[in-house]
Amino acid sequence: MDFENRIYPRIGGFGRYNRILAFFSWIPNFAVALNLFCDIFFTLIPESYHCKPDPSLLPSAFLLSNLSKQEYLNFTIPWVKDSGLSHCELYKYPENFTNFTETLPKEVVHCTRGWEYTHEVGLQSNYVTEWDLVCGNYWKIPVQHICFMMGWILGYILLGTLCDWIGRRQGLLLSVALSGLLGVAVCLSNSPTIFLLLRLSQGAMLAGVFLSSYIARLELCDPPHRLMVAMIGGFFAVSAELLLPGLAVVCRDWPVLQAVATLPLLFLLSYWCCSSLFPESTRWLLATGQIPQARRSVQSFSTRNGVCLNEEIYPAESLLSEMDVAYSEDSPPQYHHVLELRHTRVIWRNCLILGFTLFIGTGIQYCFTRNLHSFSSRFYFSYFLRVVSGALACMLLCVSVNRMGRRGVLLLSAIVTGLSSLLLLALTQYLRGGLVLVLSLLGLLSSQALSMLSVFFASEVMPTVVRGGSLGLILAAGCVGMSASSLMELQNNGGYFLHHVVFASFAVLSVLCIMLLPESKRKPLPDSLKDGESQRRPPLFLSRADRDNLPLLRTQPRPSEYNPDNYSRLVAATKKILNKDTVPYKISVPPHAPLLASNGSAHRLLNSQGLLEEDSS
Repeated sequence: MDFENRIYPRIGGFGRYNRILAFFSWIPNFAVALNLFCDIFFTLIPESYHCKPDPSLLPSAFLLSNLSKQEYLNFTIPWVKDSGLSHCELYKYPENFTNFTETLPKEVVHCTRGWEYTHEVGLQSNYVTEWDLVCGNYWKIPVQHICFMMGWILGYILLGTLCDWIGRRQGLLLSVALSGLLGVAVCLSNSPTIFLLLRLSQGAMLAGVFLSSYIARLELCDPPHRLMVAMIGGFFAVSAELLLPGLAVVCRDWPVLQAVATLPLLFLLSYWCCSSLFPESTRWLLATGQIPQARRSVQSFSTRNGVCLNEEIYPAESLLSEMDVAYSEDSPPQYHHVLELRHTRVIWRNCLILGFTLFIGTGIQYCFTRNLHSFSSRFYFSYFLRVVSGALACMLLCVSVNRMGRRGVLLLSAIVTGLSSLLLLALTQYLRGGLVLVLSLLGLLSSQALSMLSVFFASEVMPTVVRGGSLGLILAAGCVGMSASSLMELQNNGGYFLHHVVFASFAVLSVLCIMLLPESKRKPLPDSLKDGESQRRPPLFLSRADRDNLPLLRTQPRPSEYNPDNYSRLVAATKKILNKDTVPYKISVPPHAPLLASNGSAHRLLNSQGLLEEDSS
């Protein structure tokens, strides 16, 4: 049975209960975004830091009381032009030197007693200051970013496939339980290695929370409401980003911030106790052939939406009776995995293209945010510009996608991203700072729109039976793009120009690829692999209305008289009639009057006919 047209409207559509479930599916977005962007504050390097002065490196006759604090720092730490006190070096003086009127012989050595940090923004202590990950240990910060993204990649691939096997609800509960447990364990980390491994594991579980809630939210909605519900989930993530700087100032220490970010995950455990807050997807149950569970889900949704299915007046119209005819309860469930995509052509092509566009959208954002850092070194300037541009991207998608179509807006986003990137590559040294800032903001806005729309578009064109695994592959490609910025930082931005050239070229190439995608606006979600393969690419430009494209002789095919809907209703009604013990009514033939009266007139007529025969003879 067609879920979108036959089942969904008859269980209440996007009714009151579906809207409540949509709200509870937005809360995981807030929790995931809070834990994801905490990493920015955990690994934020303080704006000002220097080595702690070591008295053992000073002359034995040196008197500290004769100098102020600033003079003491200038005496012990080298001064670097345009950057102030050296971050990684100290002066070492001879021990027996006593003539301080002459130029002191000294040598430069590395820090021996740690560092002193000046905190102007964010936390007072974080992953960097806790274990002094500066100077020679700086490489551990981008490695931590890369490992965190590797956890997300593994979580998207593994837990996405698991959602197709055990369901959206079970996948969410498993991910929430493990991510909450790992979040508490991160607070107790006592070394950078333990912290790195725990954050990697938590990233994998957070990916499962995001993926399962995103898919379940999408499968709750009909085509007119899918975009708005998905974008409101994006606004929940933006609200978490806006709240995070205030939480960092209040918490002050990174274990406290980690504990606060874990609290929403622990709240999501209430979904385990109350199944009505996050039920299993009815669409997934029907697509995988789990008919008894699907019947219970249909009854639950119809009851909570205020719709009655078992109508006594019109029993043939009962949805449950039609489901009995369309599905057999004896057939075992059929589960699919993402490896089956290699036997498809259209689905696999769509998966590759949308994964490619998401990879570009997330990877090229580093090129634009780096220009924001060069325009202003203040942390909050670039942070809030990025968050506000993400909110604007959500708003623009809400306004334009349902009017222009998914493919058209995705194509426009890719074009603007590529043009902004190419202009910055070619004309940065000739443009004023304000124009560079405008182009960077425009590119950041379009790349964020490209990323969000790629995820939403992929969730619509992937079939229900493999939606978790295929969407997980696409999101994993996006995490690879996000980790590309950490690879640049690991090389001290040595390959930044090549990074920018490669992603700008990819953005231009993606314009050609997007034209091969189908259009999913106002169309039902595909449930089976066959439905996914039947999606076709519409023409890019509509033909003119006054142009005659009809053949010379056009034959109109005769419509078939067979209607499967009427047939299923007829069978359901026949079953109910045959199961009854008595016939509801009896057909009786009313008596008719005889054509000829029995009063002897017939005999007289025969005799007259005989006489006539004799006369004629």
